[in-house]
Amino acid sequence: MNMSIQGVGMTSQRTRGRMIKRLSDQGIKNQKVLEVMNDTPRHIFMDEALSSRAYEDTALPIGYNQTISQPYIVARMTELLLESNAHLEKVLEIGTGCGYQTAILSPFADRVYSVERILPLQRKARSHLVELKIKNISYLYNDGNEGWPEYAPYNGIIASAAPTEIPFQLIQQLALGGVMVIPVGHNGQQVLQRVTRKTSGYEVEEIEPVTFVPFLAGKE
Repeated sequence: MNMSIQGVGMTSQRTRGRMIKRLSDQGIKNQKVLEVMNDTPRHIFMDEALSSRAYEDTALPIGYNQTISQPYIVARMTELLLESNAHLEKVLEIGTGCGYQTAILSPFADRVYSVERILPLQRKARSHLVELKIKNISYLYNDGNEGWPEYAPYNGIIASAAPTEIPFQLIQQLALGGVMVIPVGHNGQQVLQRVTRKTSGYEVEEIEPVTFVPFLAGKE
């Protein structure tokens, strides 16, 4: 394997293993999610200057006022998405960012449809995912407000930015029984929510307090 992907020192497999133990201690129970995160080199998704901190449990800057979510949040959101269905046909991701969450989602879906509003970030993410030979991703350069109606309905939707309220457009793109995991709220008062589409509307569960970048309109 390419040495930069494999990692050395603070980016080595041993360091990654410590991250997995910590996630397990923090209450992540889905073994397959832990396995995928153990096999995915988080350090390649960030600038070299920060790569030695890749396996800390913290969000880190990736440029353009965006961050890569802390490993616990990536694991928790993925686990919540998969709780009632271990493998999804189609997943919509709002906010490709650096591509790390996309990489973690890819083994759990036939196809991941990923939307990003910052073009240089999307290009970077795409090159990381190509380097890892991940091929089941479709990319859209757009803001996330509209979702990606062309390929709806989705069995799962995951958002890595926080709107002040659940976007109706996204709920409409959920398949019956489909699940959306999304942070909702104003700065400093965001809550991770899981929304399940039902025959008669939808059910919302509040999971835990979180901190995400705001869900913005427009493209950059």
